[in-house]
Amino acid sequence: MSSAEQPDRPLHTLFRERWFSTLFMTDMWERFSFYGMQALLFLYATAPRADGGLGLSDGTAGALFGLYISASFLAAMPGGWLGDRVLGTHRAMLAGALVIAAGHACMAVPATTAFYLGLMLVACGTGLLKPNLPVMFDQMNPGASSAQRQAAFSLFYMSVQVSALLGPLVTGALGERVAWHLGFGAAAVGMVLGVLQYLHGAPTLRGARTGPSRPLPPQALRRLVRGAWAALAVAVLLAAGALAVGGAALHPVLALCGLGSLAAPVWYFRRLLRGGELGTAERARVRGYLRVFAPSVLFWAMFGQLGSVFSLFAREHTDREVAGFLVPASWFQSAHPLFLLLLAPVFAWVWLRVAGRGASGRKFSVGLGFGAAGFAVLATGAWFAEGSAGSLVSPGWLLAAFLFVACGELVFGPVGLSTTAETAPEGHRGRMMGLFYLGAALGAGVGGQLSRLVGVLPLWTYLAGFAAVAAVTALLLPREYRERPLRAGAEQLAPGRGTARI
Repeated sequence: MSSAEQPDRPLHTLFRERWFSTLFMTDMWERFSFYGMQALLFLYATAPRADGGLGLSDGTAGALFGLYISASFLAAMPGGWLGDRVLGTHRAMLAGALVIAAGHACMAVPATTAFYLGLMLVACGTGLLKPNLPVMFDQMNPGASSAQRQAAFSLFYMSVQVSALLGPLVTGALGERVAWHLGFGAAAVGMVLGVLQYLHGAPTLRGARTGPSRPLPPQALRRLVRGAWAALAVAVLLAAGALAVGGAALHPVLALCGLGSLAAPVWYFRRLLRGGELGTAERARVRGYLRVFAPSVLFWAMFGQLGSVFSLFAREHTDREVAGFLVPASWFQSAHPLFLLLLAPVFAWVWLRVAGRGASGRKFSVGLGFGAAGFAVLATGAWFAEGSAGSLVSPGWLLAAFLFVACGELVFGPVGLSTTAETAPEGHRGRMMGLFYLGAALGAGVGGQLSRLVGVLPLWTYLAGFAAVAAVTALLLPREYRERPLRAGAEQLAPGRGTARI
C-alpha cells in the first residue's frame, strides 16, 4: 500500500516517504533559483553600467523587481490551467523546471537582451511549476483534515528553505564579488540538478494522477497548439522589431505589464464565475474564495518589497562590516528563509493545536499583523539612519523586519495553499492554485509600482505607510469577512475528505 493510501500515519513520517523527498528536492532547487534571483536582481539592476549592471534608478529597479515577482505569480494562472487541461500535473512540473533552467542559462550570458529573455523564461517556468507542485502534494495526501493539511504544508515550507537559505549566499557571493552573470549561472546549475532529481524520483509519484484531470477535447487542443505557435511567432517578431530600433523603452513596458497584473484577476474571476464549467455550489466556493484573495494581495505587495526596498536598506543604511569583512548586501536575503526554516515547525504545531478554532480569515489577519510589525521596525531603523545625516544603523533592524515578515508568510503561505486545495472544485485544483498565486501577482505588481515612490518620499515614510495600511486592515477586517470563506468551501467539500491523519 502506498503512503497516499495510509491517511492515518503520523505527520512526521512524511520525511521518510520517497515521494516527499522527490517533491522536496524539486521545490528546493526552485527556491534556490527564486531566492538567488531575489538577492541579485535589484542590486544588478541598480549597479552602474561601468560595473556590469543595468544602471537603473532605485525606483525603476524596484518596479522591475516587482514585475518579475508579479510575472512569476501571474504565470501560475495559465500554468495551473495547463496542468488541469493539457499537460497533467507531472508533465507541467517537469516542463516548468526545464524552462526555469533555460532562463537562468540565458541570464548567464553577459548581454542585456539575453538577460531580459532569461527573466521572462524564469517567470514562465515558475508559473508552470509552482501551482502544480502543491496539487501533486495534496494528491499524495487524500483524506487530510484542514489543520493537518496546513501542518503538512508548513513542514514542506520548512524543508525547501534549506536551499532558499543557501541561494543568496552562493549567487550573492558570485554576483557581487566576481561577476553578476556568474551568479545567475549558478542558479541554472541548481535547476538542472533539480530536473535530474525529479526524473529520478518520478516513479514514486505513480500513485497520483499524472495526466490532465479534465483533458481538453482533441479539437480544442489542436486550436490551442495553433494559437500557441501564432503567439510565439508574434512575440519573436515584436522582439526582433524592438532590437532593430535599439530596444524597447523600459518604462512603458513596466507600466503596461503593471496594468496587466491589475486586469488579470478581474478577468479571471469573471470568466470562472460566468463560464458553464462550474455548478452553483462550486461558484459559491469561488465567491467565498474572494475573501481569502483580497487580504493576500496586501501581504504579497509587502512581500514584493523584500528584494528591492529591503535590499536598498541593506546596501545604503546598514552597517555591514563584521571583523573587517564587508558582508555583501545580497546575503541579508538569506535571513528570510532562515527564519522560515526555524519557525515552520512551530507554526505546523500551532495549526494542529488550533484545529477548528480559527477560520482562515482570522489567521490571515494575524499574518497581516506580522507584516505590519516588520515594516514598522524597518521604518524605525530608516528614521534613525536618515535622521543621523545618513549614518549606518545596526543590522538588527533589518533582521527583525525579516523575522516578522517571515512569520507573516508562514501564515499566508501554508494556510493559503491549504485553503485553496481544500475548497477547489474537482478538476479545477491547478486553476485554483493559479488563482492563489494570482493574488500574489497582483500584490507584487502593485508593490513594484509603488516602489517608485522610494525616490520621492523618505524611506521611513514609505515603509511606515505600508505598516499603517496593513495594521488597519488587520484590525478592521470584519468578522463575517474573516469567517465566511472557509465555511463556504468546507460545507461543500466533496465526500471522502475526512479528518484522518496524514
